[in-house]
Amino acid sequence: MTASGEQQGRVTIRQVAVHAGVSEAAVSYALNGRPGVSEQTRARVLAAARELGWAPNIAARSLGTARANAVGMVLVRPPRVMVVDSFFTQMLSGVEAELNRNDVALVLHLVDDFAETIDVYRRWYAGRHVDGVIMTDLRHGDPRPAALRDIGLPAAVIGGGDSDLDGFDLAGLSSVDADTAGTALGIVNYLRALRHRTIFRVAGPRELLHTVQRDAAYSAAAATAGDIEYRAVYTNYGAADGMRATRELLSLAEPPTALVFDNDVMAAASLKVAHEMGLSVPGDFSVVAWDDSDLCQITVPEITAVVQVPALQAELTARALLTAIGGGGETRLTLPPGTLTARQSTRPPRAR
Repeated sequence: MTASGEQQGRVTIRQVAVHAGVSEAAVSYALNGRPGVSEQTRARVLAAARELGWAPNIAARSLGTARANAVGMVLVRPPRVMVVDSFFTQMLSGVEAELNRNDVALVLHLVDDFAETIDVYRRWYAGRHVDGVIMTDLRHGDPRPAALRDIGLPAAVIGGGDSDLDGFDLAGLSSVDADTAGTALGIVNYLRALRHRTIFRVAGPRELLHTVQRDAAYSAAAATAGDIEYRAVYTNYGAADGMRATRELLSLAEPPTALVFDNDVMAAASLKVAHEMGLSVPGDFSVVAWDDSDLCQITVPEITAVVQVPALQAELTARALLTAIGGGGETRLTLPPGTLTARQSTRPPRAR
C-alpha cells in the first residue's frame, strides 16, 4: 500500500504504526530519533514509513516542539494516606507556588501500582502533555531515574540526595534533599540529654529511600552516642498501622522509654494506644514526631516535633526542574536540618 495508491491524502503516524505492527508512541519515538524504542523497532518503523511514503507534517512538527507549559507528578501512595499526611499537602502547595509564579500547570496523576508510573511518563512524553516531571518517594532499585533519561523527560527529585545508599544513579536529574543525618542526630541528642537510653522508632515503608536514609541516620546517631539502644519497626504511615507498631513496642518485656515516629499522624495515634494500655505520655514513655504540624499542637499532650520545610523543599525542586527545562542544567541542594520544638510529650524517663 502506498500513499498514491490505496491511501488518500497524507500518510498518518497511525497508518505507519499499523503497517509496522507497533504502537503510535513507538512510531513517534522512532521517527523523531528519540530514545524509548529498541534499534530493531526503530528500523522496522523507518522501513514502514518509507514503504508508505510518509513525510513529516511541518505544521504538526512545529506544534509538537512547543512547550506544554505543564509539569507532571505521579504519586503512588493511596489517596486515604495523602488526606491525613500533612507532608503531602505542604509538598503540593510548595510545587504549586513555584509553578504558579511561572504560569506553569501541574498535572497530578494517582496510581495504585508503582509499575504504572513509567507508562504514564511515556504517554505524557508521546503526547507532549508535560515538559518535565517531579518525582518523590524514591524506592529500592527505583527504575524511574533511568527510564526518564531514556525517555528524554527532564526530571527533579524531592529528596534522593543520598541515592548511593540504594545504588542507583541520579545523573542528569536535579534533586533537593533534607539533611536527614543532622535531623536524626538532633532528635537522638535531645532525648539522650533527657536521659533516655532506649529510643525506638516507628518508621514508614521500608522500601522507600528516605526510610533507608533515616535508618542509617538514626543508627549512626546512636552509635555516636555509644549508650543508646535503637531499633525500628515499619508501617504504611497510616494511623492504624502506627498504632499496631506502637502496641508491639510497648508490649516488649523491656519497652522503650522514648518513641520517635516518622510522621505526625502516627505520633498522634500513639497517644490513643497509651490510653488504651493504661499508660501515660510522657510519664511512661516520651513521644517525638519527625514532622511538625497543627496536629502535634492540638493533641493532649502537645507533641514534641521537628519543624521541617516540605513546602520549601518542594518549591525549590519545582524551580530546579524549570531551570532544567529551560536548558540550565541540573541542580543539587541540601537543606539544613529541621528544628526540634520541645513540647509536653517529652520528659526524662521514670525510674524503673
